[in-house]
Amino acid sequence: MTSKNSYDIVVFGASGYTGRLVAEYLAQEYGSDDLSWAMAGRSLDKLAAARTEMNIGEHIALLQVDVADTDSVRQMVEACKVVITTVGPYQLYGDELVRQCAEHGTDYVDLTGEPNWMHGTIARYASAAKASGARIVHSCGFDSIPFDLGVLTLQQHAIAKTGQPIATVKGRVRAMNGGFSGGTIASMRATMTSVAKNPEIIQILTNPFALTEGFAGPEQPAGAIPQYDDELSSWSAPFIMAPINTKNIHRSNFLLGHRYGMDFRYDEMLLTGDGEQGKATAEFVAKDDSVAKSELQPGDGPTKEERENGDYEAIFAGTSSDGELMISSVKGDRDPGYGSTSKMLAEAAMCLLKNPELASGGLWTPAAALGEKLVERLEAHAGLTFEIEQG
Repeated sequence: MTSKNSYDIVVFGASGYTGRLVAEYLAQEYGSDDLSWAMAGRSLDKLAAARTEMNIGEHIALLQVDVADTDSVRQMVEACKVVITTVGPYQLYGDELVRQCAEHGTDYVDLTGEPNWMHGTIARYASAAKASGARIVHSCGFDSIPFDLGVLTLQQHAIAKTGQPIATVKGRVRAMNGGFSGGTIASMRATMTSVAKNPEIIQILTNPFALTEGFAGPEQPAGAIPQYDDELSSWSAPFIMAPINTKNIHRSNFLLGHRYGMDFRYDEMLLTGDGEQGKATAEFVAKDDSVAKSELQPGDGPTKEERENGDYEAIFAGTSSDGELMISSVKGDRDPGYGSTSKMLAEAAMCLLKNPELASGGLWTPAAALGEKLVERLEAHAGLTFEIEQG
């Protein structure tokens, strides 16, 4: 294919819907920089067509790589410093790439929201990644960057002001305009198929500490039924991304040496408003199963206009050790499932590339590996804003 470290970054899956957006973003945001990158996928013809359609220069190389061909995966991994992969569901197509990156010392970012698979990659590849220096960072899209970094921002503020972290944090989605991706739906289907084959997976899916390698903290708020949040003057409904985000946030706390405390508690829900209308909306959302029944397929997605008109806001609230309510917020300027996710994924890779001093080899979360450096990049390049709104 090419010699070792010929490219700074390779986008694997670059002819797919989200992979194209990542490639387009790199070309637009860093086209004038001295960045060496390539597009990879199964079909050179599809890659070439995608490159042309997105007006990406022909100097951007195309690499033919198939996850079923271990030699082609190895060549890709050896040819770059960082792999960005959008080829999911990861539990079906991601294992070989993580293994190769871990063994060869190549940094890696993905979009996975599949905790059963992540639990397995930690067990299988953490030792190899530590030995090689490979920094494997899962969940670098809407799940879970805004939530992971939103909690980090709040806790850093609380510690700086009071000397202590906040023991219980509520993550609440305040607004979300834009749909879920076909890839997310496919991952949910793959997980359900895995559960049918191996019911023990349910223990991983339902355990908030499934990714903390033997550590089990206190009982966590369920977030499974509508509730009224007095301090926020709003009803809250179950949030579909909570099962993966909560696990990643507890793993961040674990990897950061329990910076949030050994007894840290966290739940995540969707704000629906005050009064009877807010209650009714929360109850409707709790019963809504449209996402599970969605016919979306990988590659399905909104138009450019729909992506650009989307946005989201999330807040993270908790009472500090001196009794003060503190709230941080994270806002994104594109639809969460595609427009913002593609930018976050690319910036996570750029953060690894530009900051080799961040983290050692191992399997990481965005907050634990990249932290404030990633916050800075997302604010400077990707249309996200992080604020302390109260306290």
